[in-house]
Order: sequence, then C-alpha cells, then structure tokens
Amino acid sequence: TPFIFDMRALWPEELITAGRLRRGSLLHRGMAWAERTCLRRAAGVVSLTHAAVDHLQAVYPDALAGQRIRVIPTCADLERFVPAARQVVVPRIYACLGTVLSGWFRLDWLAAFFQAAARDSSAQFQIVTRDDPQQVRAALGLGPELQSRISIFAKPSQLVHEAVQAQSVSVMFFTEGLSKLGSSPTRMGEVLGCGLPVVANDGVGDVAHIITKYRVGVLVADAGEVAMQAALTELEVLLQDPDLAKRCRQAAEKVFSLSAGTAAYRQLYQDILAPVYGVSVQG
Repeated sequence: TPFIFDMRALWPEELITAGRLRRGSLLHRGMAWAERTCLRRAAGVVSLTHAAVDHLQAVYPDALAGQRIRVIPTCADLERFVPAARQVVVPRIYACLGTVLSGWFRLDWLAAFFQAAARDSSAQFQIVTRDDPQQVRAALGLGPELQSRISIFAKPSQLVHEAVQAQSVSVMFFTEGLSKLGSSPTRMGEVLGCGLPVVANDGVGDVAHIITKYRVGVLVADAGEVAMQAALTELEVLLQDPDLAKRCRQAAEKVFSLSAGTAAYRQLYQDILAPVYGVSVQG
C-alpha cells in the first residue's frame, strides 16, 4: 500500500535542541533509521519548508534519490484573516501573535525590539497570546514605563483576526538553528493575510526567503541596539509603501492559502494513485 510521509518538522532535531534527546544515543539512532526508512519507502514526501528539503537531501541523499517531494507550508484561514477596511493605525501598534513562552520564541529579541520602538512616545505594544500575562511580563523584564504601554491578552480563536487587523506590524523571533529549518509559523500566514508586514529573524524555515522574495517585512540581524534601530529604520520606509498591504496579502495567498495547500495534496495523491490504480482524486 503506497503511503505519504508527511514530515511536518524535523522532529528528532527539535528534541535534541530541547534537551530531550541526545545526538548519537541509541534512541536517536533508532529514530534516524525510522526517518530514513520512511523517506526511502514512501510513495511521496511532504515538507513544510524548502529549507528542510535541502537539509534532508544532504543527510539522506540515497534515500531521497528520485523521491517525489512536495513542499506544502502550514495553511491559514485566509477567508477570515483579511485586511481591515482601513489600514492606517494611529497610534502605531507593534504586536506579537501566539505563544511566546514555548521555549522556541526569542523573548529577549522581542524585548529589545519593543525597547527600541518605544522611542516613539506614541507607539503602543500588544501581545495576543494564551500565555499567562504575568509570566510574559516577568520574562520580558522591561521597565514600568514601557510595561504600561504593553497590552497582553487572549482572544477566542474566531476573533483573533480582529486583533491583528487593528495592528500595524507583527514581530516574530524564533530560536534559529537546524531544528527550526522545518518550521512554518502559522502566525506568519495569518498576519500577512491581514495585510501586515512581519519583523523576523533568519534561520527559521522559509521565513527569511518569503520576506525577501515578496518584500513583506524586515529581517533583524541580532538583538543588539544597532541592529534593532536599523530594522526600525527599514520598517519605517516599508510602511510608507502604498502597495505593502496588497503585497502582504498576495504573499499569503501564494504561500499559505488553504486552497493552494489542498490542491497540492490532491495533486500528490493523484500522482501516486493514478499510475497504479487508475484512480482519479476529485476535489
């Protein structure tokens, strides 16, 4: 029976990064064997990112020789996450969406960015998350004046888009490295779907590639004050672009749309089943 090996992310590498698995241990070798076997025997392989595919092809060249591989990123509900009728937000709201206490999020970078952006005395800050607000504030470690300008709150899933639509820009900094090459942040698709630009770091899946290719955000080099100020200067120029919201939306539709994702899966099943069973996979 043909099967599809849907990678999602580089799970063994994530366990190693989290300190839950030791590289070279018996368990790690067993997981690597299972991964290699699935890659070789699958009728098709699905990855969330092109970056993960490049890594897998370097690690398992023989297993992936001639393999059918498709990159299908995490999909977002772009019927709900749409641009607001009015894009200008006054005062400017620098925001962050999703969990920040997962261990994968760079809260130190977020705090540094907020600190740099706070030079605009009218700027406001939001973190829309289900994480405990007090724990988030404590982890940020910012002074009382800036803390008073930060709102941390949760929204029911069906209302998250309303919070995003009221923001100016969304910030997302993740721990970079080998384990994150397979990551495709859902929040990025949702933010872009609402026509907002993204401030992020390199080394996380295809995030940097998407930002650069579609010109929908800014990449930050490090958590230093110079890098943060440089990113804010670049962001200010970007926000003056009248076509920015349109480009963000188009990027979301191109990369993260549910219709594109389902179409890609349907075609993969068709490619696998039609030659063997003569099956036509209907939409």
